[in-house]
Amino acid sequence: MILLWLILVPLIGGLLSLPAGRWRDDAPRWLALAALAVDAVLVLTLFAETGAAPEAAWLAQTDWAWIPRFGIRFHLALDGLSLLLIALTVFLGFAAVLCSWSEIRERCGFFHFNLLWTLAGVIGVFLALDLFLFFFFWEVMLIPMYLLIGIWGHENRAYAAMKFFIFTQVSGLLMLIAILGLVFLHYQTTRTLSFDYFELLEADLYPGAARWIMLGFFVAFTVKLPAVPFHTWLPDAHTQAPTGGSVILAGVLLKTGAYGLLRFVVPLFPGAAQDFAPVAMALGAVSILYAAKLAFAQTDLKRLIAYTSVSHMGFVLLGVFAGNAAALQGAVMTMLAHGVSAAALFMVAGALQERLHTRDMDKMGGLWTLAPRIGAITLFFSVAALGMPGLGNFVGEFLVLLGSFRVDTVITAFAALGLILAPVYALYVMQRAFHGPASPREVRDFGLREMGVMLFLVAATAWMGLHPQSMLAYTDATVNGLTRTLAQRGT
Repeated sequence: MILLWLILVPLIGGLLSLPAGRWRDDAPRWLALAALAVDAVLVLTLFAETGAAPEAAWLAQTDWAWIPRFGIRFHLALDGLSLLLIALTVFLGFAAVLCSWSEIRERCGFFHFNLLWTLAGVIGVFLALDLFLFFFFWEVMLIPMYLLIGIWGHENRAYAAMKFFIFTQVSGLLMLIAILGLVFLHYQTTRTLSFDYFELLEADLYPGAARWIMLGFFVAFTVKLPAVPFHTWLPDAHTQAPTGGSVILAGVLLKTGAYGLLRFVVPLFPGAAQDFAPVAMALGAVSILYAAKLAFAQTDLKRLIAYTSVSHMGFVLLGVFAGNAAALQGAVMTMLAHGVSAAALFMVAGALQERLHTRDMDKMGGLWTLAPRIGAITLFFSVAALGMPGLGNFVGEFLVLLGSFRVDTVITAFAALGLILAPVYALYVMQRAFHGPASPREVRDFGLREMGVMLFLVAATAWMGLHPQSMLAYTDATVNGLTRTLAQRGT
């Protein structure tokens, strides 16, 4: 039942937040924090029950009949990968609420309703092991995010929200077709109608059918990741989204695409995934380099950070399809570390926009003198994003490159060039926004609430860099299972 409550608590919190703004302006904020606090207690309980290094692959399950006529079950399950990603979701949920505290002044209840329902959908995605249920939660998380961008976004919010919705909805429908194709082919061979993950793992597919169905899943997940050439929705969505929306979008929603590749594409279609690996790894390397180049060309701070997200998620794509233990562990670490660092950078960008009413770095300058705490936090997370040793991003990217080098040295060599481009755009941000002559205007520095959130994010990034084994131990069983699947069935 604890898995079900992880989803129900933010759903109930969102419903309570909806009318709460009529009674008191800040009531929805406190209700959202209370709901997230309950979820945090549930997550900590799961960590305590599983121990520091769980040996079993699946740590908890809930399985009920839902629509038996069509073989659809309400099947939730938790492994180490899911547990870490749910912890990241709840952690960044707190950050999203706190960074929106003074920014969101209109329809505050409806904002927190959509924020909590997005988080509930994401948690459901990380837990669902019935493919129909997975698709259901996939849709649940999209519509509230569309509303967050479309209602509380900036000047071109309608365009950005519609572009986000079209890309994700069309790719989601493609995934639904792939799910139905997989279920139908499994039914033809077994005469059993089922959407259950464990039963579909045993599906005996012709290589040609497996290849096409795998591509349906692959496109849906790489649109959400996103990877070149499916990335064009992301800069617009990030640029126009409110700060809380950007935190959830960069820190959590992008990770659902990476999770889908790890949970469904590789285990369900190991042979097809191995055949497609050179193409997928090449797309990962292209994403790393192309997005880094585009980041350097931006003057809009949020747009620059959005392109850096595309670049960093290219390492995840590279690691997943390299397919060995080091690369897969690196992909997971990159997901976690990027979630924290990208969320922090978007919080900085949102804070600067709230204070300066602009995202244009040409209109900034000298902010280190005017707001030294903002400058120090930006420098820390810029250094983290470029892969400084001792911080979480370095561990993830190093493991990805180490693992992928064993598979394809040429693609890995090109991907490694991203480690050269990352310092360029990081220093570009610091130079343009924080150094040079200071403007005569006053800029409010981070206060206690904002610094408190940022220091927690700093601590999380440093912990992942200095004690990565505390994270890797939770995903050992999952990663070992994937590598065994590729070795046994991918021949």
